[in-house]
Amino acid sequence: MTGIEELLLSRIRDVADYPAPGVLFKDITPLLADPAAFTALTDALAGIAQSSGATKVVGLEARGFILGAPVAVRAGLGFIPVRKAGKLPGATLGQAYDLEYGSAEIEVHAEDLSADDRVLVVDDVLATGGTAEASLQLIRRAGAEVAGLAVLMELGFLGGRARLEPTLAGAPLEALLRL
Repeated sequence: MTGIEELLLSRIRDVADYPAPGVLFKDITPLLADPAAFTALTDALAGIAQSSGATKVVGLEARGFILGAPVAVRAGLGFIPVRKAGKLPGATLGQAYDLEYGSAEIEVHAEDLSADDRVLVVDDVLATGGTAEASLQLIRRAGAEVAGLAVLMELGFLGGRARLEPTLAGAPLEALLRL
């Protein structure tokens, strides 16, 4: 295990039975509260953004906003929030996707992405991959190129990576921690 992996893991708190019995929630708020750990995380993700050739960073609601915005600033890139449906004013482009029990939709401002953009998606956790998959589809529908997906942690036992491989179409998936 590398030094950054040890630092990040030491600042992620396990919360048993949250939000439902049997779930072990990975709480990143202690990591965000620690300036050294948050800076190390931001620097690592900004390095991925720069090496991917991204021109913009997309953050997925809501923790992806917390991570993606400072990554974009550090990497010298624009930041685009991908929101739940109905949260953005003006013209939007939406993408529906299935959840375990139902469906949801995410949106982006239609004018925020163009064919000149290479987009790195940033989020805190890759679990089943549904929201990430929808975001990649949305980026392509907006005419932009997917530069990759970068997450703080991947919960490998939930199969998100396998689900995303076809949608990534060769773009890299980088996880700083694989649990």
